[in-house]
Amino acid sequence: MIAELLFSVFAVLAIIGGLGLVLARHPMNGAICLVMTMISLAGLYSLLSAKLIFVLQLIVYAGAIMSLILFIIMFLNIRKEDLPKEEWRWAYYLGGIVVIAPVGLLMTKAVKALPGSEASIMGNGFGGVKEVGVVLFREWLLPFEIVSILLLVSLVGAVVLAGKRRVEQ
Repeated sequence: MIAELLFSVFAVLAIIGGLGLVLARHPMNGAICLVMTMISLAGLYSLLSAKLIFVLQLIVYAGAIMSLILFIIMFLNIRKEDLPKEEWRWAYYLGGIVVIAPVGLLMTKAVKALPGSEASIMGNGFGGVKEVGVVLFREWLLPFEIVSILLLVSLVGAVVLAGKRRVEQ
């Protein structure tokens, strides 16, 4: 009972954080919403008894990566006049709702059609260091390295953009 309540709370917080990320006008507000989503996902991992993934989500993503992203956003010193004019912003939101609503309704119907089952705790080794390491470095090595390269490129790009702004002023 309490696990189902916590799942619902974490899921709703993750969805609200995701919506805030997409709808936020200023990058700093979007980053804070992303932090909320990351922490909510860590809560969902804890409900799965995935101790390693829970700790990594909190320390690496909600902690280190988000600190880096917030540092980059502050380093860029984005002002209100730097943000693009969005005259058709609400029309885009309405269009997104029109496109996504049928998909959401279809997914709701599909989930309700699934047979009910009792939730069970995962196996003894689920989410442990050895199990995650084996899967990560055997099956997901290339995507793992691609993400690390993308993070490095974004950091270098932010430094270059900040340097150009200081030269122009």
